[in-house]
Amino acid sequence: MFTTTNDLLTAKALVLRTLAYFDVFHHPLTVQELQRFGTGGWVEANQLSEALLELERMGPVRQHRGYWGLGEIEQAVEQRILAENRAQARMPRALRMSRAIARFPFVRAVFISGSLSKGCLAADGDIDYFVITTPGRLWVARTLLILYKKFFLLNSRKDFCVNYFIDTAHLTIEDRNRFTATEVVTLIPTYGNGTTEAFFERNAWAFQMFPGAQATKSKEVAIGPTRSKALLERSLGGWFGNTLDQWCMQLTWYRWRRKFGHLDARTFELALRTRTYVSKHHPRNFQQHVLDGYQHRIGALERKMGVPFS
Repeated sequence: MFTTTNDLLTAKALVLRTLAYFDVFHHPLTVQELQRFGTGGWVEANQLSEALLELERMGPVRQHRGYWGLGEIEQAVEQRILAENRAQARMPRALRMSRAIARFPFVRAVFISGSLSKGCLAADGDIDYFVITTPGRLWVARTLLILYKKFFLLNSRKDFCVNYFIDTAHLTIEDRNRFTATEVVTLIPTYGNGTTEAFFERNAWAFQMFPGAQATKSKEVAIGPTRSKALLERSLGGWFGNTLDQWCMQLTWYRWRRKFGHLDARTFELALRTRTYVSKHHPRNFQQHVLDGYQHRIGALERKMGVPFS
């Protein structure tokens, strides 16, 4: 039970903010997920349930088969259940691909990201990976992985979408907002004990935003003998490796500028960040689309309820 009216208002605001964010993805949530992804402080499960029932009575929130969402959610719930089954079936494939990525030179950590890291996968969904490399060789590692995808996987993104790289000297994610925080706390580390832990420590700000979230323990796929990996790293060291890394970065940047020249400078920097220590390939600028959709839903809820809670 709530001790004060303010406690109830806080819990209701947490529920509405959280459901509004995931409504952008048409992704209803369980009570446990509301606790995990709720911002603004920790709320006990019984208090959260009470707030949900109050909001359901008031109208903006609905429940179906143990999932909660905004408005009519029956179809979204059924789609989510299918997506969960699909994700479970594809996870072994994701782990095998993680092992393949981890075997490449200069790769120090691999995470499963995107929708699969939230336990769901659309019928046409890709498996996304977040990769950490050694400093000064990010673009060599990225280029080798892209060539592997193009020539050995026939350029298929379905099981092998490597769209975000950072290096071990720059572990902190630069953009700090609800979208990036959600992505950080849901990452599933599959390789790189020590590096993965350091990454989560350097991004403690994301877990402060979500007090109910905890870092996922690494699945730590075995990559077998690393002699060939070490040999390639030695052969690509020194001035030759430095020159090659710069060439790979510049070539990629020129290619992206030609292909995505319609993007303004700010959007290009956000969606296609290209620096020596980071590579981000999100040409659809999904982050901004999600944040805009979230703010639109927050505004609509505030007008409907007559109470600001953003």
